[in-house]
Amino acid sequence: MNDHTVELFVLKCAVIQSGVNAENVAANPDYAKGVEQWDDNLEPFIRQFELANRRNAVKMARYYELFYLLENDIRRLIIETMEAAHGDNWWDTRVPQGVLDEVKKNQAREAQAAVTQRSDDKIDYTTFGQLGDIIRENWSDFAGMLSNQSAVGRVLSGLNMLRGTIAHCGVLADDEVDRLKLAIRDWFRVLEGPKS
Repeated sequence: MNDHTVELFVLKCAVIQSGVNAENVAANPDYAKGVEQWDDNLEPFIRQFELANRRNAVKMARYYELFYLLENDIRRLIIETMEAAHGDNWWDTRVPQGVLDEVKKNQAREAQAAVTQRSDDKIDYTTFGQLGDIIRENWSDFAGMLSNQSAVGRVLSGLNMLRGTIAHCGVLADDEVDRLKLAIRDWFRVLEGPKS
């Protein structure tokens, strides 16, 4: 194989890659948005991942974003409600022991891994399911603002099931996307409070 053959091969690969990229952008405008967001230093590596996985990553990113917003909004709701009802020390006096124990374990694992501490707030070390445990354990503080305990439990349980696929880099099936959309609507109905 001579240098000319290698050059032709490299040029053909570049033309094919350019065509694939153009096709990706035309077929999925969100793909272009996702690609543009990467740091220039990472871009050459990102492009080496399988195209199907890159497309799924872009598709799933919006569901991750939705859960990020939802989970952190629920955390804020809990913090504001519990501080108003029990003061700044609510975490130590009103959180179920099982949640306290798991949060301590999560913080210890993070400290042992020598990574940057994710937060100063212990509630940021809770799982989605544990947020539901805090609400259930303190239902009297939430009863006036959330529709009813069984609806809250049902909605949070359904969301927690869907969260597993999203948080563990799975791909939601179309039925599960529909279920997620309904669950989000249900959560906002729960936030409307008790019906008279």
